[in-house]
Amino acid sequence: MVSHYVDGDAAADLLRRRWFAVFKAASGVRAECEALLESIALTEVAWRQARVRLSELEALRDALGEELDLLDACEGPLAADRRKMVLSAA
Repeated sequence: MVSHYVDGDAAADLLRRRWFAVFKAASGVRAECEALLESIALTEVAWRQARVRLSELEALRDALGEELDLLDACEGPLAADRRKMVLSAA
């Protein structure tokens, strides 16, 4: 009868140790998830800022391209060819 209780105590002790081990592992993974979530939030902010900068630069590029087209139309083909040679060298 004594060995039955000893076996029960050993099984309960093993169960407790397993529970604490899993609890600790889950806490570690939870912390990792929180860190990844923060990283995702920071990445999304940086991505949005980069998209805004890209949009602004593309709009500026398009506006400057239109100005160049107007200059080309006013100055004639010879000036436009010289300007294209300068642009391609840059």
